[in-house]
Amino acid sequence: MKTKTTTTFLTALLIGGTILAQSNSDIPSNPKIDAVDTEIGTIQTTMDLTKVIEDKVPITINPERFKQDTVIYRLPKVIPGTYAVSDFGNFIEGFKALNYKGEEMVYTKTDKNTWVIHNATELDKISYLVNDTFDVENTEGIATPFSPSGTNIDEDNFVLNLPGFIGYFETLEHYQYKLDVTSPVSLNRSSALQLVGEEISKDSLSITHNYYAPRYFDITDNPMMYGDFEVEEFQVGDIKVVLSVYSPNKVHTALDLKETIYEMMEAQKTYLGDINSTARYDIFLYLSEMNETSPTGFGALEHHTSTIVVLPETMPFEALASSMIDVVSHEFFHIVTPLSIHSEDVHYFNYYEPTFSKHLWMYEGVTEYFATLFQVDQGLVTEAEFYNTIMEKIQTASSLDDTMSFTEMSENVLVSPYADNYFNVYQKGALIGMCIDIILREESNGTRGILSLMKELSLKFGKDMPFKDDMLIEEIVKMTYPSIGDFFETHVVGTTPIDYTVFFDKAGLGIIESKVETNYIQNNGVLIFTPTEEGAISFTELVEKNSFWNEQGVLPNDIITEINGTVVSMQNAQQVFTEVYMWEPGAEVEVKLLRGEEEVIIKTTLTQSYTMGSSLQVKEEVSEAQNELRNAWLKG
Repeated sequence: MKTKTTTTFLTALLIGGTILAQSNSDIPSNPKIDAVDTEIGTIQTTMDLTKVIEDKVPITINPERFKQDTVIYRLPKVIPGTYAVSDFGNFIEGFKALNYKGEEMVYTKTDKNTWVIHNATELDKISYLVNDTFDVENTEGIATPFSPSGTNIDEDNFVLNLPGFIGYFETLEHYQYKLDVTSPVSLNRSSALQLVGEEISKDSLSITHNYYAPRYFDITDNPMMYGDFEVEEFQVGDIKVVLSVYSPNKVHTALDLKETIYEMMEAQKTYLGDINSTARYDIFLYLSEMNETSPTGFGALEHHTSTIVVLPETMPFEALASSMIDVVSHEFFHIVTPLSIHSEDVHYFNYYEPTFSKHLWMYEGVTEYFATLFQVDQGLVTEAEFYNTIMEKIQTASSLDDTMSFTEMSENVLVSPYADNYFNVYQKGALIGMCIDIILREESNGTRGILSLMKELSLKFGKDMPFKDDMLIEEIVKMTYPSIGDFFETHVVGTTPIDYTVFFDKAGLGIIESKVETNYIQNNGVLIFTPTEEGAISFTELVEKNSFWNEQGVLPNDIITEINGTVVSMQNAQQVFTEVYMWEPGAEVEVKLLRGEEEVIIKTTLTQSYTMGSSLQVKEEVSEAQNELRNAWLKG
């Protein structure tokens, strides 16, 4: 999973945090099947989008006849790759268990996600209504899933992340699913789930699409979108890419983004080389209006053959295109890990009581590193731009707990204090990948790197052969060098912060203090405002080192009360400051501040803002060996 880093980190600091972009890879459901039922049966499921009741979709689940007296039906508590509790059962209403006479049966709801049905030999089907999650994301006191894993039910748009609608019978996750989705004929449809048939109603007003899923994992792994949105298709090598874009106010189109996505994915395919790919890849982009019923968990959720992305509709096209490169490239690289390389915790995922792997440094960190490195390798960014991105990650990582064991954090990612540091998997996790890459390049005289290591691991294990979690590092050291083991023991399993200058020096690079460009909410990656005890938002002392605000006479502790006519509060902080983050020089802005009892009004034209910060540059005196290592690192 991946989000646009700045806006998500802003959310984490101000709002208490959205989870970041995550992955849902090729992860079979838990195969530990109860001996009562080891045969493969079929669960017939229906979803009717033409019969929405007060923003709720009716669902019917019709299993085969049960042989046992009691069965358990669940909605997922956690879905693969999200590293956070979703509790989809919270959004279920009107649950009914019906016998073969159509009579309601007795059941017990034992927790948010679990219904225990008694006299199950008489159970014919269950039915219920599903609320969407987008509408209540901004409602105080209601916990909702990360937006790209959430659901939307609107007349002109349905985001159907199926774990939010369809559950599973415990021990029957291996059963095949047949899913019928009925919708108005006027709605577009997009999904990578296998379509096996369709039927138009007699009055020609609705259409039912028939889908097939070999097991419950495939239900969780294949999101859908129905509604008024645009679709563009193109070919990248042997992959058919389907880009679906929903922009409620028609601000952006799929055609606008098609070339950007095409060029990016062409470069990714070239960079990856012979790593196996999928025949089809879907990208679903939902653009949020940023109002009280719109999603605000910006980022993406990766699936085996698709990605769902949620971003603000208000983004200028250049910023949107840049975000799509960052976010979608990260998600697509998940075909390496955890799709091809993953542990038993991932392979045998338990939707109700999951355990987590120790290796988020690989699943998310190395994936993020690839998404950063391939851009300089393929000439999409300059070396200077790549160095700037690396320095931003170092700055952000330094603001988190740099002494926390990365493997310990990964294994305990749902609980405090580890959950508070999850964001670091995209910062320090990527930097861990970089350091391993540099060590491998040095030890092999440039012939091996972390991409070749991942290819070797995928050959050793692969998507159908998970590794034992406690053995991965030992396996990697056996395949590489003792120095890799020392690095893991000290900086990944251990708690010693990484001295990045040691690794940069190997490539002839040094960190110097200089004047660097920044934006209007940060100094070199660090936020320049903070919440106050009273629930307002004020500038910190860092504002004095931000050239734009300093030139406007802004002082530390000035409270930000209004920006371009919008009153600023903790409730709308993410929306407001996301827009400030996207400000460009030349725009007219008006900001109102409160300095003690005095109101201060700033009405001006934006100029580029600068700050003093650390930059990564090639040293003046560099050896031939350092140059060769740097070239091998950046250009493979």
